[in-house]
Amino acid sequence: MDNLEFGEVQQHWDSFISSAVAWAPRILTALISAFLIYLIGSWLIRIIKRVIDKAFKKRDMDVSLQRFLTNLVSWVLNILLFIVVVTQLGVQTSAFVAIIGAAGLAIGLALQGSLSNFAGGILILLLKPFKVGDYISSSSGESGTVKEIDIFNTKLTTPQNQLVVVPNGELSNSSITNYTQMGTRRTWFDIGVAYGTDLRKAKEVLMDVIVENEFAYKDPAPQVVVTDLGDSAINLSVRVTTSNDYFWTMQEQLMVDCKEALDQAGIEIPFPQRDIHIRQSQ
Repeated sequence: MDNLEFGEVQQHWDSFISSAVAWAPRILTALISAFLIYLIGSWLIRIIKRVIDKAFKKRDMDVSLQRFLTNLVSWVLNILLFIVVVTQLGVQTSAFVAIIGAAGLAIGLALQGSLSNFAGGILILLLKPFKVGDYISSSSGESGTVKEIDIFNTKLTTPQNQLVVVPNGELSNSSITNYTQMGTRRTWFDIGVAYGTDLRKAKEVLMDVIVENEFAYKDPAPQVVVTDLGDSAINLSVRVTTSNDYFWTMQEQLMVDCKEALDQAGIEIPFPQRDIHIRQSQ
């Protein structure tokens, strides 16, 4: 009985050895080819990343976007390389593809808002409607100096030194006014004068103030124009161009100096008023 059991074990062992010897060349070939594919693939991925980095630098692309796109390409290429390697080893990849697809769908549904902000960030970094240091305002109500542009949000600093974090999805879908991208900025404020005022004289007084201002540009030419016949005053619009750096300083100086010049010229700046007529019945 023992001899019979030993004979069966010996038979199975011999069969295993025969199968191993028969499959050894195939397994060895698969392992070597998979290893070579991994080495060559890794080398190609490094070359592709270098080429992409050079292309991004030539286009002067934002650093945050460069890093994100480079990492994204690297992840995609490494996943494809992994699938090719395991396929070479004889593993069925249909399960991997199904898992990746299901995971992508679940992540997309769970992060709808974040994906909207992500897409908005990509558009902002690619189209560059503004850059760090620009003063902007959006139709959604946010305004300030751009401090940082991330993939998911943009950080603004207000004139009151408050930090505003705006989701990129909302910002990319808004109308954006960039006040500093052109390099210069034009002040645009109204001054009301009384209806009895000599408008030509008032315009001359205000223009003299503009000419004396050290920050006011002569080109484009400054303007003082009548814009509105209001309820209590005639509005004169003061329009002067200067550099971004001196805009607020110039605007304040013009407001103060225009007020003083009009006072000295005896030109009244009226406040809202009503005339009341009292009739007495006979």
